[in-house]
Amino acid sequence: MTGKYMAYVGSYSYTGKAKGITVYDVDVEEGRFIYRCEIEVSNSSYVQASRDGKTLYSITDDGVVSFRILENGSLSKLGNAKIKGMRGCHLSTSADDKYIFVSGYHDGKVTVLKLNEDGSVGRITDGVYHKGLGSVAERNFRPHVSCSRLTPTGKFLMVADLGIDQIKIYRFDRNKGTIALVDAVRCELESAPRRFLFSRDGRFMYVIYELRNVIDVFTYQPGERTPIIEKIQIIPTTDNTTSLLTAACAMRFSPDEKHLFCTNAGDNTITMYDRDEQTGLLKLRFCLPVSGDYPKDIAIFPDGNHLASINHEGGISFFRIDYEKGLMIMSGRSIEVDEPNSCEIVQIGE
Repeated sequence: MTGKYMAYVGSYSYTGKAKGITVYDVDVEEGRFIYRCEIEVSNSSYVQASRDGKTLYSITDDGVVSFRILENGSLSKLGNAKIKGMRGCHLSTSADDKYIFVSGYHDGKVTVLKLNEDGSVGRITDGVYHKGLGSVAERNFRPHVSCSRLTPTGKFLMVADLGIDQIKIYRFDRNKGTIALVDAVRCELESAPRRFLFSRDGRFMYVIYELRNVIDVFTYQPGERTPIIEKIQIIPTTDNTTSLLTAACAMRFSPDEKHLFCTNAGDNTITMYDRDEQTGLLKLRFCLPVSGDYPKDIAIFPDGNHLASINHEGGISFFRIDYEKGLMIMSGRSIEVDEPNSCEIVQIGE
């Protein structure tokens, strides 16, 4: 592992205490962030780096803002792009950095935008509003798009909607940037699929549910008309399975993908699983407190030996991971950040 790393933390700026994106130098060896500066962005609810690590994207009230990541880790604004919808909650990019996908929680819309050669966000190529009703539960009565990602081959765009308990599957036209609905994964009623990840080899998909507080493990195979997806495991996200006040939030792999981490708001814990690379199955190793409230995201350090819990109501707390004993040990003082939502660690040197 070589080079230098930066951390970019997106925060709400409603109250004026946070400007939007806080920039940190990353001390990988000690497992901590060192404050550098803040960048003004209106209510940065999610940040995402391009696949080549040269551009940072952030959701704003107006759409998506793009920044060039400079050689020293600072940010230089490239521009803003409208999404013709309400503020999003999640971003992802295509593997070739030609498209960006915006998930709209408030209006149930998924938006596809073209990326320009300089990394800035270009025109809208497609947008779909989800329709339908969920249950009578508070969060599950209308569409809330919570996560959108291309499948490993880039043939399909999968879109999680925690309001109607479905993961919709769209065929993606790479030339036109358009999507067409072909199928859906129908989840358990009032489960609220929040995020999903694919393993690097493309063989497995992991879905975390906000209300059901479980992770479902699926096998994944690319198909001609639709992908072939089969559930092989259900595993809880927390030891406190009876609490109605717990909401599973974020999910990240360790760099080697031998472990999977998730956060639980309300319970205010992080759970780590051992992951069998051959079968894709998970084994729970620990579920431990984060020393903060509402862990909305988690950042795994590049060495895989440390993590940062992004606590929406309690700043950022840092831990060292002891894989052998199945523990995480607080590795330094927490830092104050006002209403942080997400974190992206980016390598800026070779």
